[in-house]
Amino acid sequence: MSPVYPVTQYVPRPGVLDLGWGHPRPDLLPVEAWLDATRAALAEHGWQALTYGASPGPGPLLEWLAGHLTTVDGPCREDELFVTGGASQALALAGAVLIRPGDVVLVDAPTYHLAFAVLRDLGATLVSVPADAEGPDPEATAALAGRLRRAGRRVSALYLVPTFGNPTGRSLPARRRDDLLAAARRAAVTVIEDDTYRELAYDGAAPASLWSRGGGEGVVRLGSFAKTVAPGVRLGWLTADRATVAAVAARGWVNSGGGVNHTNALAMAAFGRSGAYARHTGHLRGEYRRQRNALAGALRAAAPALDVAVPHGGWFLWAGLPAGLTADALLPVAERHGVSFVPGPQFHCDGAGGAGHVRLSYSMLPPVELAEAARRLGAALNRV
Repeated sequence: MSPVYPVTQYVPRPGVLDLGWGHPRPDLLPVEAWLDATRAALAEHGWQALTYGASPGPGPLLEWLAGHLTTVDGPCREDELFVTGGASQALALAGAVLIRPGDVVLVDAPTYHLAFAVLRDLGATLVSVPADAEGPDPEATAALAGRLRRAGRRVSALYLVPTFGNPTGRSLPARRRDDLLAAARRAAVTVIEDDTYRELAYDGAAPASLWSRGGGEGVVRLGSFAKTVAPGVRLGWLTADRATVAAVAARGWVNSGGGVNHTNALAMAAFGRSGAYARHTGHLRGEYRRQRNALAGALRAAAPALDVAVPHGGWFLWAGLPAGLTADALLPVAERHGVSFVPGPQFHCDGAGGAGHVRLSYSMLPPVELAEAARRLGAALNRV
């Protein structure tokens, strides 16, 4: 008998409210608006929407995206952009240009755990940087890069999620951003900035990106429409200096394939130019703000032993556990109570940190289910 494969990555488990998945709430996905955008793109471009595309991405999307990023963050030119199949592919493409097998890549601690495999696939060795409550320590990070180089290692990049980061929801303060950029330049390390959550800001504007603060120098920025539109469209981008963009465009499979996801890229251009993107992201911010507040408020009532910092954007709460309790010990008890999460050690590249923390996602469930998930987590904590 042939195996039966699911349609989607996430498959619900009966009886479990899962706070482990950073996925959008299904009813927030813009099905009808995306259908309209696809029709508009096909009507405007005809056969050109279905043939091989330009390697960096189709002109209409590059034009709209450059203008959009300039508006929401800072100056960005079309020749500094490359359209990708999402932020993870952007990381893989940028890494293929920047990183050689055997290189050291410095990573924040904690940081986005699924980036580790992407970087290791490139042959990189990952080393966590010294960090404090504000993020990577600039001077200590530069000193670490220096020690590694003196030991004969090539240190090629620093990867981090500085704005509404995954898993902490934290954003680096402005002064820390500037100091980190200066330290990376002194250490001759390229910063890879994962800027996936920029437009999911709930309490005022997001801070300026490292890319913008550094004038585009020494930074490759990764972005995605997975969080602001839909993961299934498989579209993202990277911004970098023109030489890096040209090197990415010259990669063999990019050059052979005629761009990445060309048809959907033209649909995204139509989605953006029509005003549908602005309307949709405005609606998302309101809904995710409600979900953040629902989970944070319910945790205060049902699980007061957790140390929870409420983020100003993104999809995640980073919760500290009571002293002596580990995430790995709590997880099986929580799942018996019908709730799940991601243990903190997964967000450290060596698995050696984060034992006393859990990541809770509020993106996928509506407020009433988030409140119930908090109640179940509180019951599990009481049981432990």
